[in-house]
Amino acid sequence: MKKVWWGCLTIAAAIVFLFIPIFPVFSFIETRTEKTEMYYLEYDEDPHFQIVFTHSIHLTDVVESYEALPTYDIRLHSMRYSDVAIGMPGYAEEGQTLIYEDGIYTLYYDNAVLPNFTLYIGDVDYTLRFEYRGKTYNLKENLSRGKSYLFEIKKVSIYDKMKGVELYGG
Repeated sequence: MKKVWWGCLTIAAAIVFLFIPIFPVFSFIETRTEKTEMYYLEYDEDPHFQIVFTHSIHLTDVVESYEALPTYDIRLHSMRYSDVAIGMPGYAEEGQTLIYEDGIYTLYYDNAVLPNFTLYIGDVDYTLRFEYRGKTYNLKENLSRGKSYLFEIKKVSIYDKMKGVELYGG
């Protein structure tokens, strides 16, 4: 009888462990679809990451720097770019500081904190990459063009990871 009890307890513990969210990840979940799929990248407690994209009009790179907070909220730290006007601010608003140095604008945010944001993967042949811990992940190769993805930092279970798709980079 004890063997049956321990066997049932072991199976129950394994099932619970399979579904408990304990693995922190950067998560990209496609929006505007009935069958969602999660794409993820392991988050290993280094809070700094960047999203780099080529501005579709200026054709210059824009570098957005972020920090993951202990609550897994996302703090927008700064944005660097070389051209102002269409889509790029030429002045700082309240809670921001704009510095122009060596031909580069850097817009610093005092306290821009978000729980998540939506990232659109445009169907154009311009750069869109995610940079983390010295590796670059080409989002146009990893995610579907013309689709929107909810980006957030969260904990997932082993089961979620098995259902999802891990991003690859170099």
